Amino acid sequence: MIIQRAKLFSDLSVEAINEIKTYVVEESHDTGTTLFRQDDPADYFFTLMDGRVELAIGKQGEIDYTVSQPGEIFGLSSMLDRECYTADAKCTTPTKIAKINKNKLDQILEKYPRDAMLFYKHLSSAIMKRLLDNYNAFLVQGSLQGVSYGTGQVAGDSEE
Repeated sequence: MIIQRAKLFSDLSVEAINEIKTYVVEESHDTGTTLFRQDDPADYFFTLMDGRVELAIGKQGEIDYTVSQPGEIFGLSSMLDRECYTADAKCTTPTKIAKINKNKLDQILEKYPRDAMLFYKHLSSAIMKRLLDNYNAFLVQGSLQGVSYGTGQVAGDSEE
């Protein structure tokens, strides 16, 4: 299962992982499917299994990011005690995701304090990486459009 390969869940106990797996729902979505919109209730936390998901912030998508690597996480608002998502999430290719209800995940993590600490440590590390990617993208192009979480590549950069 993908969560075992996701950095966010690395180092968690077998017991916690096995319990989390019982609540994970795997879904496949077509290109163009919207997974959530800004201001929708932030009820689920997502892990990308395959495909690409564009996250757009702002009324006209002024800031956008691409989640493209298996094991990447998104829907972070759900785990940051926010009521609503802060972005729109749209599949830009056929996409497979794993999602878990934030309340179920919270209940499991409350049972396993050591695992909760590791989970939130990994989550804060992922958030810091994104902040740095955004900062670097801003320095390169003067805006935050077109950052890929998976590669850190900025739209318009060429791969070497």
